[in-house]
Amino acid sequence: MELKIPDLCLVVLVGASGSGKSTFARRHFAPTQVLSSDFFRGLVADDENDQSASAAAFEALHFVAGKRLDAGRTTVVDATNVQRADRAQLVELARRHDVLPVAIVLDPPEEVCLARNASRPDRDFGAHVVRRHRAALRKSLKFLGKEGFKRVHVLRTESEVDEAVIVPERLLNDLRQETGPFDVIGDVHGCRAELEDLLVRLGYALVRDDLGRPVDAVPPEGRRAAFVGDLVDRGPDTPGVLRLVMGMVEAGHALAVCGNHEQKLVRALRGRNVQVKHGLAESLAQLAAEPEEFRERVVRFCDGLIAHYVLDGGDLVIAHAGLPERFHGRASARVRSFALYGDTTGETDEYGLPVRYPWASEYRGKATVLYGHTPTPEVEWVNNTLCLDTGVVFGGRLTALRYPEREVVAVDAHEVWYEPVRPLVVPEAEREPDVLALSDVTGRRSVETAHRGRIAVRPEQAASALEVMSRFAIDPHALLYLPPTMAPTATSRRPDVLEHPEDAFAEYRHAGVREVICEEKHMGSRAVVLVRRDGGGVVHTRTGRAFFDPPMGDDLLARVREGVTAAGLWDELDTDWLLLDTELLPWNAKASGLIKEQYASVGAAATGALGVAADVLARTADRGVDVAGLLARTRSRLANATGYRDAYLRYVRPTDGLTGVTIAPFQLLAARGRTFHDRDHLWHLDVLGRLRGEVFTRTRHLVVDTTDDEQVAAGIRWWEELTAAGGEGVVVKPLANLVHGERGLVQPGVKVRGREYLRIIYGPDYTEPENLERLRKRGLGAKRSLAIREYALGLEALERVARDEPLWRVHECVFAVLALESEPVDPHAHWTLPFGWADGRRAR
Repeated sequence: MELKIPDLCLVVLVGASGSGKSTFARRHFAPTQVLSSDFFRGLVADDENDQSASAAAFEALHFVAGKRLDAGRTTVVDATNVQRADRAQLVELARRHDVLPVAIVLDPPEEVCLARNASRPDRDFGAHVVRRHRAALRKSLKFLGKEGFKRVHVLRTESEVDEAVIVPERLLNDLRQETGPFDVIGDVHGCRAELEDLLVRLGYALVRDDLGRPVDAVPPEGRRAAFVGDLVDRGPDTPGVLRLVMGMVEAGHALAVCGNHEQKLVRALRGRNVQVKHGLAESLAQLAAEPEEFRERVVRFCDGLIAHYVLDGGDLVIAHAGLPERFHGRASARVRSFALYGDTTGETDEYGLPVRYPWASEYRGKATVLYGHTPTPEVEWVNNTLCLDTGVVFGGRLTALRYPEREVVAVDAHEVWYEPVRPLVVPEAEREPDVLALSDVTGRRSVETAHRGRIAVRPEQAASALEVMSRFAIDPHALLYLPPTMAPTATSRRPDVLEHPEDAFAEYRHAGVREVICEEKHMGSRAVVLVRRDGGGVVHTRTGRAFFDPPMGDDLLARVREGVTAAGLWDELDTDWLLLDTELLPWNAKASGLIKEQYASVGAAATGALGVAADVLARTADRGVDVAGLLARTRSRLANATGYRDAYLRYVRPTDGLTGVTIAPFQLLAARGRTFHDRDHLWHLDVLGRLRGEVFTRTRHLVVDTTDDEQVAAGIRWWEELTAAGGEGVVVKPLANLVHGERGLVQPGVKVRGREYLRIIYGPDYTEPENLERLRKRGLGAKRSLAIREYALGLEALERVARDEPLWRVHECVFAVLALESEPVDPHAHWTLPFGWADGRRAR
């Protein structure tokens, strides 16, 4: 007796105590596949028969089952499961993990169950328990299908149980054995003539019936067509398209997945109550002229279409509206719904159409996903996904992708067959200046900059930025600039430090920069301040998030505005808004959670454990045991851990709302109609130094001539004094600000951090000689390249703002900076040492 089950499913064994479920499970499934309620009672209560532990046991069982199903592993639940409520939890578990639930019912005669229980010394309950189980099973047996079980197998005799054979079957969507090559064709929407053109261009030989109608298309040897759905509606010849595609599928020359229009057409042809719009009326009218036999064939064909296919060993997925990786090869109503309709935000656009969630921007799967559903003027790869609907019925093109060659083949529409509700293309000349489009930032992008030329943004970088920008960033109208990352100075050759100002001075001297300015590096959080004269503005982080929620953010802006007004800068600079680059202090004003959860916990654990260890070793040494070496190392590590704790505590001070919060402005970025990177840094610090009020902190600085040994020595002494007093260090910049050298843009600044501060970055023990030696090999090239590219993009954004260019032109640069931030180039991210944590800040 064959019991067919999907090769990925949740098998629920159902039967009274003594029905043989555990024996059946051991015979037909691997031990790791079977989750027994008795076993989990033993796990949580040390007694498999302790019924008081059942709730905890099933909670643990469901958790493990969920993890297995997440991993795509068939799982068997061995419990009585005779109560509907217990089964309902398992059906819901299967639904949550998008697998099919299967019930295998063991229902032998009552005397068999009683005899088996009597033979087991651990079953001391009476016959009434078995009778209760069987009664509950009898009440629900015929309703198992309605409960959600997709397959139900009932074994009523011992011989049926003994003769049963489990036969795993592939899901209908699992065609991994089909390796192609394929020609995947986008939404056709009744455009039969264009489909013929495309098939001929792809090398298919059309086969026609006696009336000259195409009824098949024979592919080039070895190839096969695949349709992404929406064959019907809107176009001039839905029956002709169906006749051709049905013939290709029946002949094995094509595959087709279901589109939302096919699903709706089936319901309409079956007399269901559906809204006859979006082109359905045209299809129904065209099909009404066809014989009844043809319409019945159409219903059978469309109703039998699968929602998605997994092909080529799992490397290719085809679904009408696309499919996230977690749904590949799964089967549930949720998976089918996503494959047919995608996911929406719940909002509608100005045309009354649903706003679709950009799932492709978050896609990171191995499989190539090809889909349609949402027309786009041009195909564009986004994270290994490609939408092939190029709006042929709206006068666009019908597009196919040759797989695995990734060659796009397309033909033009013969005419506009159906006027779209939403324009397929928004001409640049008609585009509103403050309207942003997803196509501005997705896929592979390149941004032309005045100071660095063309800067590329990879699709995966854009996808990462899109998630952050769409979920967390402030209104793009106020997001005019994101500051660049800051490159560290070259690694010092001095034995006791990793960074030293002499290397920064030497670097700029070698680049031909004579005068530099050393600015005190404030240990806080980078903040960009947009302040408007008539009220409003924003303070945002270097990833575009609002720094404080209202009303704190508004109060902070009001104080900045008062300072700007008192300094007379509105009239002096002839502007009604200013954009400032600042550091917001103290560090804990924004990073308190990070400090408590990451730094404080590490510091407390390290000092506590090492302090106890040092005391124990000291007492051991006093007893004459030779632990001198270990004691010395432990005391050294304790000193390092104490230094680590003291390092981050230097940058923490009490705050209450805005009390204790200050801003250190160090550069004036832009104002109405102008930028200021042509002004030297002394001008910036002088102008910003005129801002008065408790909220402002001045940035101390020192100008150094890199060719003058005395001035270089003075700069080194100042850095040593700052860092010895607990300061983070300095930023060394070309005094002239924007500088071009022989090799292009010169670094806008390099950070030189103190020995103790770097414990926060590299860990307490980074100063140990062997660790310092490792860290001297850190690679800085990628970080330096990133800093220059982000700097150029930031300058480009500011210059576009000054020229009053459209918002999307400004946003293109701002978005690119955030996208480049996804590059894993921070040296400390790869060199964090024991007890150390990379702090995740990309601060000035």
